[in-house]
Amino acid sequence: MLSRLQELKKEEETLLKIKVMLQDQLNRLKFEEGALKSMINAQSEETATEPATPEVEVDPDDKTEINQTKLVLGAPNDYEMEEEEEDDDDDEDDDLDMVLEEEEEEEDDDY
Repeated sequence: MLSRLQELKKEEETLLKIKVMLQDQLNRLKFEEGALKSMINAQSEETATEPATPEVEVDPDDKTEINQTKLVLGAPNDYEMEEEEEDDDDDEDDDLDMVLEEEEEEEDDDY
């Protein structure tokens, strides 16, 4: 009975640690969400203030005219920031895995 009580206390401590880690992660994600929303708003304001480029009609049968047409791609170039965020998430997952592994080891020792 006493060992079961100790096991439950250890499990409670582990769950409290996990709860704190998840709350921290949630706060970071909320902060990131706010930052991303402000970036999106800033970009949409920039595009709204830029004058629209006049559309040039291109004859689809004229190859020389097609080859001289400027190609415009609308993909963002901020790839580095996305990679850094993934690295942070990996560290958090490693911490959570470590806590869970410690709990499993403690349970194995009790038996």
